[in-house]
Amino acid sequence: MAAKKQSLIGGVDTHRDTHHAAVIDSTGGLLGDAEFPATTAGYADLLAWMRSFGRVTAVGVEGTGSYGAGLARYLTSKKMAVVEVDRPDRRARRSQGKSDPIDAIAAARATLAGTATGTPKTRTGPVEAIRALRVARRGAAKARTAALNQMRGLVAAAPEPLRAHLAKLSAAVLVSRCTELAYDPARLHEPQHATAAALAGVARRVTALTDEITTLDRQITPIVAQAAPCTSALFGVGPEVAAQLLTTAGDNPDRLHSEAALAHLCGAAPIPASSGRVRRHRLHRGGDRGANHALHTIALCRMRYDQRTRAYVRRRITEGLSKQEILRCLKRYIVRDVYTALLADFTALTT
Repeated sequence: MAAKKQSLIGGVDTHRDTHHAAVIDSTGGLLGDAEFPATTAGYADLLAWMRSFGRVTAVGVEGTGSYGAGLARYLTSKKMAVVEVDRPDRRARRSQGKSDPIDAIAAARATLAGTATGTPKTRTGPVEAIRALRVARRGAAKARTAALNQMRGLVAAAPEPLRAHLAKLSAAVLVSRCTELAYDPARLHEPQHATAAALAGVARRVTALTDEITTLDRQITPIVAQAAPCTSALFGVGPEVAAQLLTTAGDNPDRLHSEAALAHLCGAAPIPASSGRVRRHRLHRGGDRGANHALHTIALCRMRYDQRTRAYVRRRITEGLSKQEILRCLKRYIVRDVYTALLADFTALTT
């Protein structure tokens, strides 16, 4: 009966089809582990199994942004404290080995020790809708870039009459001309007709992908404008940048306890890099690289068009800083604006 009254910690190693769960006591001792299907019924069985050992105060879940997203949503809906757990580092895996029970126990012990403290994104609001649409847009943009590179490669090696007609053109003009290329289907054994057919086909693909991206932009922009008017109003923040910042923060940006936490998440937190008599800082290379790229875009826009930023850059240059160091400083200052705007948008959404 004493075990029933103590506070327990759960840990879950998530996979596509199954989740492996473990329960430990307040001293880290293992009480049990079991595997459950990754379904709604499986989530219910997993939680009931954990609670059969006693009062579970928190559950550490690996992969709350992928295979564990459904479980994290379910546990949160049942008023269970969920902690986001990173996978064990490679040194620990080399010394302890790897298996589903080992990973589940490690998740529970990381939660108990306090080394895992992240709050997972709720993924139940407009930001999750934006993220889903941006996944499709990012894939279409990547495919379009690959198709354009294929076209450039085909043109570079094309027979001379075709190459001369298509060389040194902008992407839009190249696609337009290739779409109109004529070729004889009966002569595809000849390089010129085969190359023309290939270029025409890839050009149609680029056109279709461009239409897909345009449609997705029309779908994303109004959601971003409604969900984040304050963030969208910041100097240098367009719909795509605002969408990235929202996706990074999630539907519950209150999980970011300070602007310093957001700076760390965006890879814009200063890290000491001093040596000897040199005293300096650098930005760490971790964090969300998409968010860091969004900050980079804002900084470049402000350095070019914002008078206050231009004056700041001139002053810092006279102090001996390089352009790269100034850019790093600007990113950290921009995080302050973004954090304030995101909290204002979140407050407006929840009231």
